[in-house]
Amino acid sequence: MASHIKNMTEGKPAALIFSFALPLMAGNVFQQLYTVVDTMVVGKALGVSALAALGAADWLNWMMLGIIQGLTQGFGIMMAQEFGAGRYDCLRKSVGNSAVLSLVSSVMLLAAGQLLAHPVLNFLKTPPEILDHTLLYLRIMYLGVPIVMAYNLLASVLRALGDGKTPLHAMIVAAVTNIILDFLFVLAFGWGIAGAAIATLIAQLISSLYCIYYIRRIELLGLTGQDFRLQDRRFSFRLLMLGFPMAFQNAIISVGGMIVQFVVNSFGVIFIAGFTATNKLYGVLEVAATSYGYSMVTYAGQNLGAGKTERIRKGVRVALAIAFFTSLMIAFVMLFSGKNILSWFISGTEEEFRQTLQIAYYYLAIMSLCLPILYTLHITRSAIQGMGNTVLPLISGIAEFVMRAVTAIFLPMLIGERGIFYAEIMAWTGATVILVISYFAVIRKMERIFKNT
Repeated sequence: MASHIKNMTEGKPAALIFSFALPLMAGNVFQQLYTVVDTMVVGKALGVSALAALGAADWLNWMMLGIIQGLTQGFGIMMAQEFGAGRYDCLRKSVGNSAVLSLVSSVMLLAAGQLLAHPVLNFLKTPPEILDHTLLYLRIMYLGVPIVMAYNLLASVLRALGDGKTPLHAMIVAAVTNIILDFLFVLAFGWGIAGAAIATLIAQLISSLYCIYYIRRIELLGLTGQDFRLQDRRFSFRLLMLGFPMAFQNAIISVGGMIVQFVVNSFGVIFIAGFTATNKLYGVLEVAATSYGYSMVTYAGQNLGAGKTERIRKGVRVALAIAFFTSLMIAFVMLFSGKNILSWFISGTEEEFRQTLQIAYYYLAIMSLCLPILYTLHITRSAIQGMGNTVLPLISGIAEFVMRAVTAIFLPMLIGERGIFYAEIMAWTGATVILVISYFAVIRKMERIFKNT
């Protein structure tokens, strides 16, 4: 059962990075598949207003998910480093401590989400005609925070050990479950937007149980009660100092996204629906970038633990080349097939359909042309995080927030409502500049450290 574990400190970097990323990519495709099906079912069955309601929840939902993913990915960095160094007692301790810290964090996040959902939606001036549906969707999703936390932690443990296949299998099971339940809850039972949220949470629960089943059979991870005790404060603090900056970084990025949503909400329901249709494809555009990023965190973490900094340099070079080629392929597909894909999400009168599709495709084309910037961002950020530095990526996240917010607020004043579409591109660009400079600074520092030891 443990044959999926992969040591990335030996072998050709290109083959290791790509082979590790490929199942993650496939898993992300299935994850995006059920996100897309959610949108399709809601948009087609319930109309433009329901689609807009789903879109109005996007950034608040992503903020919660981003905090969870940042925290668990940070925990996974220590796991990858301990595995690469062959310190298996510390590896088990990091897994056990991470589980306890994740449980406590999930309870706090659940409470915060329920308390703040309504006030934040009001602050963002969510249109009254979609406010109730958006709030209902968020409340259900926030109830599932412990489930989402569990899956992301378990997936981080597996990725830290070089296992990209088990999360893929878990996501396939989850995707199939979610799609079936979408049609059952939304169309057959008539539960509306709430049915889409419940279907997603049940799918996440099943994927978590699948990962638990597999992890319990990995001999290397034979955890004892001692591993779950937070007795070593320095050890727990080190975990938190890896996880918190990444969680805060994602939260800051989300706040920028909410500012964008605030501006978008002022443009009316049709514009919100078109903006939402393309945002639901954002995950598809980013799917390979995210997978390469996970691969680079594990690759850099394991090789740093083994003291092989030159392999990290080589890995980043080949990963950038692979990512650049992938981004061009995705851009080509979206530019030539984007209108057909977007039409799957949109319904309404002929005029509503035309206007929504026009808005959505314009936004999609802009993002597609700039994908190489986004892919460079993911590779460099993940390499820095894998080397144990989560502060510099946090600074890049702050830059991303500033660029996104300033562009969203001021550019529409100059060129009209379409100026909002460039907020994302400016955010990517600002963060990427900082990350490229930071990568070279961090790798040189690590080379000096290992040279003197």
